[in-house]
Amino acid sequence: MSEQLKGRVALVAGATRGAGRGIAVELGAAGATVYVTGRSTRARRSEYDRPETIEDTAELVTEAGGEGIAVPTDHLEPRQVKALVDRIAGEQGRLDVLVNDIWGGETLFEWETPVWEHDLDKGLRLLRLAVETHAITSHHALPLLLRNPGGLVVEVTDGTADYNRDTYRNSFFYDVAKSSVLRMAFALGHELAPRGATAVALTPGWLRSEIMLDHFGVREDNWRDALESVPHFAISETPRYVGRAVAALAADPEVARFNGTSLSSGGLAREYGFTDLDGSRPDAWRYIVEVQDTGKPADVTGYR
Repeated sequence: MSEQLKGRVALVAGATRGAGRGIAVELGAAGATVYVTGRSTRARRSEYDRPETIEDTAELVTEAGGEGIAVPTDHLEPRQVKALVDRIAGEQGRLDVLVNDIWGGETLFEWETPVWEHDLDKGLRLLRLAVETHAITSHHALPLLLRNPGGLVVEVTDGTADYNRDTYRNSFFYDVAKSSVLRMAFALGHELAPRGATAVALTPGWLRSEIMLDHFGVREDNWRDALESVPHFAISETPRYVGRAVAALAADPEVARFNGTSLSSGGLAREYGFTDLDGSRPDAWRYIVEVQDTGKPADVTGYR
């Protein structure tokens, strides 16, 4: 266990599962106090109707060596977000790291479906969950984060700025959502830098989230069984990999050099030298561009 972040306070907004959970746990492993939020609790599930809960995430944070604190929060509700931040201010007096990982759109977008054919209610709900939640959370949390110099905001998205600029991402609504989060980090960078804080956008690679593993009918311990039907899944990574990326950023006294930029878990692994849980160092976005999207057969040699 590292104690690089001992005494630091983080809020991982949207930490029930996937990247958010991986980030929360790795911040805990570095010694941080981590507030984890989401709508899925042991008392009440969100519309996902999945078993993961924020209480589970908080326990994993504490087991990793930090202090995990679960606070049920719907980030579309400004009053709930304000109450969350007021609680952090009252209990800790500071906020050092804000991770905006709220998403909730897996069941809302329709692959390769043009905007005029896409279900409009689902598309608009996706945009609210993926974009409006981040804005609400930043509005309420950033005054607390700015109380002390050196604060970090991480906007979690899917795809780097370069990749998303040139690539259509699944549907109008998904594309707009993920690109908007990239731009949020850019805009926040301009607003935070003069006040001594840093904002970045960060994307994991092909994530072996709970939902993705279920989709392929595998578990983390046998995920390679999915390669027979989805060979490029060989480049995939655990949620803890992007978590290690965030922990490395949070511990870097010179993190401001990345302000306003788009980063990836694989790129930061090269920068900081961390690995995934299995000791590998997957570089998914370089692989996707150079292998997968060019139609080459799956071969991760040199990419993990």
